[in-house]
Amino acid sequence: MRYVVIIPARFKSTRLNGKPLKDINGIPMIVRTFNQCCKAVDRNLIYVSTDDSRIEKVCKENNIKVIMTKQNCLTGTDRVYLASKKINADVYINLQGDEPLFNPKDIKKIIKYSKKHQNEIITGFTKIKSREMLKSPHVPKVVFSEDKYLLYASRSPIPTDKSGKFKFGYRQVCIYAFPKKYLKKFYSTKKSKLEFEEDIEYLRFLEKGINLKCIELSDKSVAVDTNEGLEKVRKIIQRLEKNKSNINSF
Repeated sequence: MRYVVIIPARFKSTRLNGKPLKDINGIPMIVRTFNQCCKAVDRNLIYVSTDDSRIEKVCKENNIKVIMTKQNCLTGTDRVYLASKKINADVYINLQGDEPLFNPKDIKKIIKYSKKHQNEIITGFTKIKSREMLKSPHVPKVVFSEDKYLLYASRSPIPTDKSGKFKFGYRQVCIYAFPKKYLKKFYSTKKSKLEFEEDIEYLRFLEKGINLKCIELSDKSVAVDTNEGLEKVRKIIQRLEKNKSNINSF
């Protein structure tokens, strides 16, 4: 199986403008995310896909392969599709550019599973362990079938009982494996109805009747969506970097 890792990155994030270039203890976020990928795969198989010259400049300064997609993209997955037109592979691993703490073991797990199931879209989930995460609109919650195919994803706390109480749940882990044929079906210049309402891009696949296989990953990833999330990640990395043995395990 020929695969590549694509890190989509845009500068104009609605919740945190300039997010990929935010400084995290002396290193831009996009570079930290790339470095996590390098712990799992050869750096020559990793590309950043962006339409911003500032991000391109930082990537080139750090010897990171970069693909420019000049047109506006609705989502990171749309940007991955445009990158797939320039890089030939069987499967494209999409890791969001705001994941500077992503667990390399999870990248390896996604790739290993994808090699055995090359015709399936694969994504990750993990257990929700805090009420704060449950209530956060920045954390997509997921429900899936007994055989681990995605049923729905929402920014609301799901599932809940009739009294509105939450008993258990899972959250999305933002990594995907896309066979090339599904990327082409996904690409659009308009968001689908549920995707638009929830602002969760892979709902577009469900609305097109395309299944997504969910596999359990670790809970070490911390996506950066807000200034509060950025400060949280800075503190975690600062703590880890005081103990080199810990930072190498991430």
